[in-house]
Amino acid sequence: MFNNFYKGKNILITGHTGFKGSWLSIWLTKLGANVTGYALNPPTEPSMFELCKINDRINSIIGDMRDRDNLVKIITMTQPEIIFHMAAQPLVRRSYEQPIETFETNIMGTVNLLDSVRHCPSVRVVVNVTTDKCYENNESFWGYREVDRLGGYEPYSSSKACSELVTDSYRNCYFNPDQYDQHKVAIATARAGNVIGGGDFALDRLIPDCIRGMMRNEELLIRNPHAIRPWQHVLEALTGYMQLAMRLGIDGCKYNGAWNFGPEKDNEKAVEYIVDKMCSLWDGDSKYRFDTSRQPHETSYLKLDSYKARKLLGYESKLGINKALEMVVDWMDVYKNNKKNLYDFTVSQINDYENI
Repeated sequence: MFNNFYKGKNILITGHTGFKGSWLSIWLTKLGANVTGYALNPPTEPSMFELCKINDRINSIIGDMRDRDNLVKIITMTQPEIIFHMAAQPLVRRSYEQPIETFETNIMGTVNLLDSVRHCPSVRVVVNVTTDKCYENNESFWGYREVDRLGGYEPYSSSKACSELVTDSYRNCYFNPDQYDQHKVAIATARAGNVIGGGDFALDRLIPDCIRGMMRNEELLIRNPHAIRPWQHVLEALTGYMQLAMRLGIDGCKYNGAWNFGPEKDNEKAVEYIVDKMCSLWDGDSKYRFDTSRQPHETSYLKLDSYKARKLLGYESKLGINKALEMVVDWMDVYKNNKKNLYDFTVSQINDYENI
């Protein structure tokens, strides 16, 4: 899939202890990359990072994106060629409760990273992973394109839109494509949909909340049942990020800028559909009801237009929503019943995906 591009390369992943960072760490290690991770301690207990013992397989460094001096030291010490910036405060509802932490981490974390890159000549590629929620959402039935206006109602979305603007500013001022022969740094941002997968234990996120409730045989309490989201398995999103980084590494600033990595139209489903399917896959007896209490604002309809990535990167979605949900349940079943080594099972899911 990646033609040995990642074999032997020094790669830094910020946010490697999180859900997506853990999957990316495992996949890049499988591909033969020399992976360093920089992040806070795992954000949940349990965590995929600890269950898969990723600490034993990569150079894992615990640190805060808000600590610029430490970040400069780590990047200088490890000399990465490629950086995947995934460290963030990623939860919408938590951003209401902790707006300062959200803005500091998601905005100044990006500033600190890109400013560190200015002082590290080894870096050739930076992919800043943001979100589909960085767009100014007017509840349009058309998918948002990379040229559409950025925005954000709540602190999380707003902070990610700001991270996009920070990236654009650094690219213009310090890594301008017109001077690429001098600085040799290509920078892009990646916006994916609602990413799901085994190993996600976050609070206030639909799939993990469903899994927790079903494991405890509790009735599920579902908010915003009619909200429609572009659901996609984590491997679909990571494929986009890795394809983008590869093209940046090979062709440089030709692939600079913003990129959407959304699923096919059939994966744009309402929350209620996802819960129904999860219940049927788990044991068929799980029950849920709608939470009618007042909730913080969340968008009702959100979708991405990924034509640019499909046309220019050859990006494609391989997994339909039902298959993606089956893979989530399979992973969590292995975790619940201690059936297999979770690292090995994760690698087996990656192998199966590569062979589709």
